[in-house]
Amino acid sequence: MKVAILLANGFETLEALTVVDILRRAEVECHTFALEGEEVKTSHNIIVKADKNIMDKELKNYDFLVLPGGMPGAKNLRDSERVIELVKEFNAKDKWICAICAGPIALGEAGITEGKNMTCYPGFEDQIGNSNYKEDLVVVDGKMITGKGPAAAIPFAFEILSVISKDKAESIKSGMLFK
Repeated sequence: MKVAILLANGFETLEALTVVDILRRAEVECHTFALEGEEVKTSHNIIVKADKNIMDKELKNYDFLVLPGGMPGAKNLRDSERVIELVKEFNAKDKWICAICAGPIALGEAGITEGKNMTCYPGFEDQIGNSNYKEDLVVVDGKMITGKGPAAAIPFAFEILSVISKDKAESIKSGMLFK
């Protein structure tokens, strides 16, 4: 299984890098993809060097697409034609789509949320399409995983890892003292 995490300027550090950290601890193939250039600035002015660029053709060979929140990162993802194209393509191919915090607004923009149970950062409910908003930290519906915000970063990452390997998820949880 291969996981692609999309990084746009203004992304929430915890929501993106927690997923990378936990998946790499489990030796899952996981790469970050920048919307432009190599360096991406988080919403808290931390510069991160992405592994690859969003225009990379191999992105279509990944099994999971992860969209972190943060402002203006989530808006930059939502407003990117390439991101919306990828979300629609992953959805059409029945691949996993994961978004946290304000990240789900790109799923709403792509029109793939109709009737889905999902969560997002409070105040963005009206931008996630005609979905069934839930207050939970992490919500799974079919092959869509959504997280509520920064506090959900660890449970969100473990939910993704659990899909890949329940055993590895339990082992990493134990090693990280996560209950």
